[in-house]
Amino acid sequence: MGPLKGIKVIDMTTVLMGPYATQMLGDYGADVIKVESLDGDVTRLIGPMRHAGMGPVFLNTNRSKRSICLDLKKPAGRDAVLRLLKDADVLVYNVRPQAMARLQLGYDVVSAINPRLVYAGVFGFGQDGPYAVKPAYDDLIQGATALPALMAQTGDGVPRYVPNALVDRIVGLTAVGAICASLVHRDRTGRGQRLDIPMFETMAGFVMGDHMGGLTYEPPLDKGGYARHLSRDRRPYKTSDGYLSVIVYNDKQWENFFKATGRDDLRADPKFATFAGRAANIDVVYAELARIFETRTTAEWIDLLTKADVPVMPMHDLASILHDPHLEATNFFPVVTHPTEGPIRSMKVTATWSETEAEPVQLAPRLNEHGADILRELGYSQDEIAAMVRDGVTRSAPE
Repeated sequence: MGPLKGIKVIDMTTVLMGPYATQMLGDYGADVIKVESLDGDVTRLIGPMRHAGMGPVFLNTNRSKRSICLDLKKPAGRDAVLRLLKDADVLVYNVRPQAMARLQLGYDVVSAINPRLVYAGVFGFGQDGPYAVKPAYDDLIQGATALPALMAQTGDGVPRYVPNALVDRIVGLTAVGAICASLVHRDRTGRGQRLDIPMFETMAGFVMGDHMGGLTYEPPLDKGGYARHLSRDRRPYKTSDGYLSVIVYNDKQWENFFKATGRDDLRADPKFATFAGRAANIDVVYAELARIFETRTTAEWIDLLTKADVPVMPMHDLASILHDPHLEATNFFPVVTHPTEGPIRSMKVTATWSETEAEPVQLAPRLNEHGADILRELGYSQDEIAAMVRDGVTRSAPE
């Protein structure tokens, strides 16, 4: 009984950005119908995997959905989608709007059939600028919004992408918020609307919100950038036997740190004594902290800093995070049994509600697993479904 129970979402997205957003809507209780090509979402092919078409990226971005495959370039496939949209609440797509128009599924067509529909596009660029028709991928948008340049500035001078589909996830999250806001508007007015969530503009705001700096002002006061984030010594600290994540930020935390480490000399140093002094000398501050943390073991520092109420966390890798004591206590990575893939490690829905608790309603589907059921819900007879399979509009049910 999640908060979005009763909301019907048609998911015409692939890869990560759109599927991540629609999985969240499904986890929140919406009935999400994933419309795939006859070959399926390409992330089905990203391994390792136990069975073809059920790779881990797909499994982790497509739970809480039902799958139907349709060839939208064939009239019968397009007609089936239009039937789906007739009583849907939300359509989410992540091809360029021009591609939706070529499929005769543009907003003008769809809204005429269902004026209450929230028609949400997650794609590269706002449609009123010169990049409107350009293709976009996570790497391209990272580069275009200065992230590799910032990585180079804080590292070895070589631009690198963040090792995570950061853009896809952030824009997906933005889409969920925008879709839910549009549903509130629809409930107040009875009218749906077209909703564009562009990757480039979303990430430009995300990055520059931190790094606009003196460029905020006209004329500029400096070349931009948040000094603390750009310090080369802002990184996990090396201890005598590993690494540790620590931030000593406000005056109280620094006072506690001085006491715990016996560093009265730093308390008397203007570079360390005040927030303004530390901000103006952030590289010096971080470099001194790096020297200090090398003097004890990771376990010793965690114990000391925890008792001193100084913010500290372990620096995990991909294996150790699975065994973090807090995540184990909250059962964040439950091992569940997939109908075809056997035991798999899942992840909890992170938000909690006091009245409408949400949880995944089902694990990621096989390609076209629910196709026949969905078509029957739309009023297709068994003979009509068989004809659609024969004509290559859809596929037969998976074994």
